[in-house]
Amino acid sequence: MTKFAQTVLAGSIGVATAFGGVSHAQTAPPPVKNILLVHGAFADGTSWGKVIPILEARGFHVIAVQNPLTSLADDANATRRLIALQDAPVILVGHSWGGAVITEVGDDPKVVGLVYVAAWMPDVGKSANQTSEPFGPTPVLKEIKVDAQHFASLSEDGVINDFANGLPMAERRLVLAVQGQTYGPMFDEKLTHAAWKSKPSWHVISMNDRTLSPAMEEDDAKRSGGVAVKLPTCHVAMLQEPEKVADVITEAAKSSLKATKP
Repeated sequence: MTKFAQTVLAGSIGVATAFGGVSHAQTAPPPVKNILLVHGAFADGTSWGKVIPILEARGFHVIAVQNPLTSLADDANATRRLIALQDAPVILVGHSWGGAVITEVGDDPKVVGLVYVAAWMPDVGKSANQTSEPFGPTPVLKEIKVDAQHFASLSEDGVINDFANGLPMAERRLVLAVQGQTYGPMFDEKLTHAAWKSKPSWHVISMNDRTLSPAMEEDDAKRSGGVAVKLPTCHVAMLQEPEKVADVITEAAKSSLKATKP
């Protein structure tokens, strides 16, 4: 267990005791209430449709960013605009390509924690593609189609068998229907910030992922010193196991203000 993970665990199970007559006793900071969810490529904000009501029922203020999927800068700015509207600390959650986005913008002072859900986590000067190259190609790659304007989309087989393969068929077809066109060259854009170096992070690793490599997702958690949670899910873990993904986000909200990077 990393030093950071030990710190988070210790903070999670600590019990505050109040002693009568001690006027200077301190109380633990309240958990973070603002959750910003950043979707990935070939998707839109509906990919968080199962997680949002769970988090709201737990008292969180939740916003799903609608990324234009036209460049790293465009997606980062869409997220920054919503961070700016929040009046309290924020947990950023990124799925897939959304992991690159929260890595780029998570250095904002309002952001106190990062949650990566089956996501890329590039370093400064690295692109999403460069981050995944050492782990080899995944089955979904052969199902990506690119048009004359360099916008990419997944084939029907790609969504059904490789992207959303863990969901009931009706839900897979819904994912297919709402997929967003994605500007292909953005996967080669290099990041200028790596928020995971200064902010605590939590990582949902989708062990049955056929879109991104589970080994890469595990490496993300190791490199960042973050808390890793392995789930037997496909790439869209938040649709297959929304309660468990919501649990990881909730833990991040409870622990981020107490967690410190080693």
